[in-house]
Amino acid sequence: MQNTVEISVRHLVEYVFSSGSIDVRLNALDAMHEGTKAHLRIQSGYGEQDRKEVYVKAELEVDGLTFAVDGRCDGLLATEAVPTVDEIKSTGGDLDAIEGDGYEVHWAQALFYAYMYAKEHGLAAMRVQLTYVRTDTVEERRFAREHGFAELERFVHEVAARYAPYARLRREHELERDASIRELAFPFESYRAGQRRLAGAVYKSIEEGVRLFAKAPTGIGKTISTTYPAVKAMGAGMLQRFYYLTARTTTRAAAEDALLLMESKGLRLHAVTITAKEKICFQDEVRCEKEHCPYADGYYDRINGAVLDLLGHETVMTRPVIEAYARKHRVCPFEFSLDAAYAADAVVCDYNYIFDPRISFKRQYAEQKKRTALLVDEAHNLVDRAREMFSAELSKAPFLALQRELKGVHDGAYRAAKAINDYFIALRKESDGEPHMVRRLLPEELVALAEAFAAAAEQALPAYAAGQLLDAYFAALGFARTAKLFDERYVVYIELTRSDVRLKLFCLDPSYLLRQAGKGYRSHVYFSATLSPVSYYMDMLGADEEDYTLAVPSPFAKEQLDVIVRPLSTRYNDRDESKLPIAQLVRELVRERPGNYFVFFPSYAYMNAVYETFIGLIEWTDGADGAEVLLQKPDMSEEERDAFLASFEAGKERSLIGFAVMGGVFSEGVDLAGDRLIGVVVVGVGLPQLGVERNMLKEYFNEQGKNGYDYAYVFPGINKVLQAGGRLIRSETDRGTLVLIDDRYLQPHYRRLLPEEWQG
Repeated sequence: MQNTVEISVRHLVEYVFSSGSIDVRLNALDAMHEGTKAHLRIQSGYGEQDRKEVYVKAELEVDGLTFAVDGRCDGLLATEAVPTVDEIKSTGGDLDAIEGDGYEVHWAQALFYAYMYAKEHGLAAMRVQLTYVRTDTVEERRFAREHGFAELERFVHEVAARYAPYARLRREHELERDASIRELAFPFESYRAGQRRLAGAVYKSIEEGVRLFAKAPTGIGKTISTTYPAVKAMGAGMLQRFYYLTARTTTRAAAEDALLLMESKGLRLHAVTITAKEKICFQDEVRCEKEHCPYADGYYDRINGAVLDLLGHETVMTRPVIEAYARKHRVCPFEFSLDAAYAADAVVCDYNYIFDPRISFKRQYAEQKKRTALLVDEAHNLVDRAREMFSAELSKAPFLALQRELKGVHDGAYRAAKAINDYFIALRKESDGEPHMVRRLLPEELVALAEAFAAAAEQALPAYAAGQLLDAYFAALGFARTAKLFDERYVVYIELTRSDVRLKLFCLDPSYLLRQAGKGYRSHVYFSATLSPVSYYMDMLGADEEDYTLAVPSPFAKEQLDVIVRPLSTRYNDRDESKLPIAQLVRELVRERPGNYFVFFPSYAYMNAVYETFIGLIEWTDGADGAEVLLQKPDMSEEERDAFLASFEAGKERSLIGFAVMGGVFSEGVDLAGDRLIGVVVVGVGLPQLGVERNMLKEYFNEQGKNGYDYAYVFPGINKVLQAGGRLIRSETDRGTLVLIDDRYLQPHYRRLLPEEWQG
């Protein structure tokens, strides 16, 4: 079966007949999508002898390849004189704008189904029908053709022949890849302590098709310990692909380094890194419209050639590689990376591309998922990220602005925007001056208004400049889609300020939706140095009873780390009194052992207050006391962050003290080995700021019979502490001092959440 290409009809025809330009205004005629309700409405009108959702398959011999093609046609009508395939396409756009008798790609899909059915039943001819239907009305348009079997057979062979070069490239690559995997040894001379255990557990989890929750400390080599067994599982035929999912650019680079290391040892693997659109866009302004972007204009006419060129000459396709080929073929680098990812063996990307219903990969089929593993790095970040993915909000201000802007320009969109603005006006009156309201029931009226606005905006967008309308369109669409997920795990949170009203569908518990989003994948591996307590993360990330857990002990000796607990209250009401003692402690620490230090705080306000106290305290009397002090600022650019970290050099004459916040860019994924960092001070126990949303979480989990305060505050807070402290010891030769400032570190409840090597 080496020369067999298994492919769905839809994937095949979309590849061959792709054409045109990218346009984020979502011209409705270019964005034909499957609308379940519209399909059901059409199918409900079928006769007794008609059939719906008919599975068909066939094998084609083309250019030395066997194509095993299958699919499911919407309808097979027996009421016509000739058996008829009915292909239903739904849209929010104007059906009168359909040019000719329908779109080539839709005809191709229907003709394939007709051929497969005719071949299976020995029919001489078939009738093919396209049914276009508007999702927001009952309007329909139909086009029909009749074809003899020989004509259908000739057509499907021509289509398969156009796909054959890509299929052959993939087949030849897979043979080369599998041969290289068989020869691939572990890319280091030996395993570190605990590394073999982790790698073995990852392989076993993939083999058995379960989830693994692994607490794997810093220094063990988590990235190679997860990617290497996944590669080996691919060579054994268990996997077709794996996704390495990350929350940060730094961990993405670690995955790329691991793949490049294995490549240097002989591995031949197609791996693609996906970079966010805003970062990789070649234009000064991100406007994905053919009139404004030459890389969007005609994108689909050039993309197949670009992908063939890329896959034919590259293996580990990092951002610079993607950009080079995107410029060469004049295609959008972001969309190019997505198209390349569908052909890749490994994909390095953000969590969103798997778990977020708004932007997850759309062209993944059930059979592919069964042979795909998810490697989720720094998995502790996924809990709050998932809450964001599954939540949605609308606010008044954009719709008031659109109401004014659209008046006299587009009546339908104007009225739809005004209706949402009016809803928020009524909500403000209802609040009776309260700044917050929390409700348990879905606001059905606002959901209906959002759906109506999205439909009206779709009509207006083709002729409308991108901007406020497009942003509001996506917000309304996301809100309406999230409303379909709303259940007892959600609340409605309404926030009122002087200038705006905001209504949020807030996902309190993402575990069920994470489980649904991850359904069908062969295995999930969740790993982090701070996946503790593991029972909490298993609960929040949707574990099943048969899933595995693994806790690998630290590979470092206790003697490498000197832990000091200073029982000073850092509670909010005591922070003013604590500023001076903390500043004095940091000064004494640096005097006793000059070098580079990080001091982490639970908030910017607290950090800035202690920083000012510290600067005022420093009245250096001799050269040995001289120190450079850096302060993290909100919204630092990548260049500013890089410069901040570059200042942490070993062997500097002056000590360096970096003031930073827990949970920020410097407290995770930062690797300052050796004397680049000799001390870390953690101020407080990392608790999130008291607020309405955190209190809603606390109340919800209390109702579930769990400790709501721990779930909402303590566990997320301690995770930030563990991440910040984990910056210190990064290798077998590192030594350093960790100072934990808070009296709660002496309480058993907090103390037992700390790693064994921190217990002193």
